[in-house]
Amino acid sequence: MTATQDPIAAGAPAFDATTGYWQEIVDADALTVPVDPPYSRGYPARLPDGRYLVLPLRGVPGDPERCVASLIANHASLEVVDALSGFMAERARAFSAEVVVGLPTLGLAFAPMVARGLGFTRYVPFGYSRKYWYDERLAVPVKSLTTPDAGKLLYVDPNLAGSLAGRRVLVVDDAVSTGQTMLSALELLARCGAEVAGIVVAMCQGQRWRERLVDGSGAPIPVACAFESPRMRRTPAGWVPETAV
Repeated sequence: MTATQDPIAAGAPAFDATTGYWQEIVDADALTVPVDPPYSRGYPARLPDGRYLVLPLRGVPGDPERCVASLIANHASLEVVDALSGFMAERARAFSAEVVVGLPTLGLAFAPMVARGLGFTRYVPFGYSRKYWYDERLAVPVKSLTTPDAGKLLYVDPNLAGSLAGRRVLVVDDAVSTGQTMLSALELLARCGAEVAGIVVAMCQGQRWRERLVDGSGAPIPVACAFESPRMRRTPAGWVPETAV
């Protein structure tokens, strides 16, 4: 690789391996990254109880000048997933949902515990894997910020679809960023005849999702989260939230 091909030599930002991230929640005095921008490799997400979960920064595909904080729930410690699920359940309680729906893949790490925290004994999982008895009418295309390629379909098992008809549904996912994945889930829920009571995620990332997640009248769909993280832009001093640039 030549110097001009080397992303570091070309001035592209470097990011940490994520092995040590998502394993513990810490008090402010135990943080190893600054609370305020600019940031270098990690972002301290403040949780409702005042503690922090440090997230690794990841580049946005095709744009070396921007990055986001990353949460990979199935890489996180069970303690972290438990804590985030508890915050999510508490914040979703006001939606008065009758059914909980979990979105794949990483939303399924939280959905069972959110459902249990709200007093439910089960939840309805959506999936990307098609079983032979599935109905193509209960499938919609989906893509996201982290998986931008087209061709993936979101399914609900026809045996479970009937339990959603006419019910107030809480949608659980790991994060909302652009809102693309959630739009697909909302379309699938509409095909099932469900009413969306609200959405709860571990992380609300940036603000771009707000303009997309609206109901048929244009009113915002209620969204709650355990914590927020900004989309960021590179500056000479480091990464700063887009809104601060």
